[in-house]
Amino acid sequence: MTAYAIAHLRRPTINDDVIRYIEEIQATMDPFGGRFLVHGKEVEVIEGPFPGTVVVISFPDIERARAWYASPAYQAILPLRTDHIPGEAVLVEGVPADYDAAGRAAALRETAGP
Repeated sequence: MTAYAIAHLRRPTINDDVIRYIEEIQATMDPFGGRFLVHGKEVEVIEGPFPGTVVVISFPDIERARAWYASPAYQAILPLRTDHIPGEAVLVEGVPADYDAAGRAAALRETAGP
């Protein structure tokens, strides 16, 4: 199942460390099959406050996403970003191609009771 690394970067400030991080991140992702889906784009906020920007990286599965994040190569460059840009990062597994939200709602209704 495809998995995603998602970062909400608040008040991104570009400096030499951040540029180096951007230059080097792809090489840390390649051994784990990671690829950017969203990077460096303006967000269009349609509900609620949302300061900053978002990054989305896909991986073939959650194990490879975890392995990438924990890898010595990525951990070596991570402070180049985290020392300068506050934010949150999460790993999350995607849903299968045949995912049915109505089916999920029905299952939730069953377990929620009256």
